[in-house]
Amino acid sequence: MSCNPRASSSNSSITSHESRWSLQGKTALVTGGTRGIGRAIVEELVGFGASVHTCSRNENELNKCLTEWGSLGLEVTGSVCDVSVRNQRESLIDSVSTLFDGKLNILINNVGTNIRKPMVEFTAGEFATLMATNFESLFHLCQLSYPLLKASREGSVVFTSSVSGFVSLKNMSVHGSTKGAINQLTRNLACEWAKDNIRCNSVAPWYIKTSMVEQVLSKEDYLEEVFSRTPLRRLGDPTEVSSLTNDFLKSSQAVWVLPTLIVQGT
Repeated sequence: MSCNPRASSSNSSITSHESRWSLQGKTALVTGGTRGIGRAIVEELVGFGASVHTCSRNENELNKCLTEWGSLGLEVTGSVCDVSVRNQRESLIDSVSTLFDGKLNILINNVGTNIRKPMVEFTAGEFATLMATNFESLFHLCQLSYPLLKASREGSVVFTSSVSGFVSLKNMSVHGSTKGAINQLTRNLACEWAKDNIRCNSVAPWYIKTSMVEQVLSKEDYLEEVFSRTPLRRLGDPTEVSSLTNDFLKSSQAVWVLPTLIVQGT
C-alpha cells in the first residue's frame, strides 16, 4: 500500500489518461493500408491496441506488409481487394464480419486516387475511375458496414478527404469534386447515424509525402508553388495525419468533434 496519497492519485490519473486513449478490444477496417497515410493509420491503430484488418489491390504489397507487421508482433490481417469493384467490396465486408464476429468499431475509408489534367481533357473512363475509387467505393462500404458499426454500439467512420475539396488546385477539378462530395457525405452521415452512436468525421490533408504525389512534386516549380501556399513551407508526413485520425477521432473524448478537420501546415 502506498504511504503517499499524492503518488497514488498521480498513478491513478496516469492510468486514467492511458485508458482514455486506448483502443484495446476495438476492431478496425482500414482501406488502402499498405502505403502512405493508410499504412501510418494501420500502425498507429495497432499501437493503441486495436485489431486491424486492411486491404490492397496489390497482393504482393499486401503480403509484404503483413509479413513485416507479423515480425513486429502487430495484430493485422488483410484481404486483396480493389475497392472500385462492387463485388470485391462485398467480399471484403463479408470477411471483416466473419473475422470480427459481426461487429466493427472503426471504419477508415482511406483509399483514393488522382488523375491530374485539365477538366476538358478528361475521358469518360477517367472520370468514372475517379468517381468509383474516391466516392462510390466509400459510399458503398459505409452501406455494407452500417450493421457491423451499429452492432458495436460505439462506431466511428473516418474518411480521408483532401484540401482539394475546399479550395481550387491546379488540374484537380474532378479530384476536388470527389473530395467535396466526401465532406458533404460526412456532414450528412454524422447527423443521420448519430442516433445509432456512430460518429462520422473526415480528415482533409494538404500535400503529404506519399507515393501518390511523388511524381508531380518532383517538378521544382510545382513544389515551390505548393510551398508558397504552405506557411510551414514543407510537406506533411503521413504520421501527422494518422496521429490525428487515430489518437483523437477514435477516442470517446472526441464525441463532440464533427465533422471535418483540415491538416494543412498552418
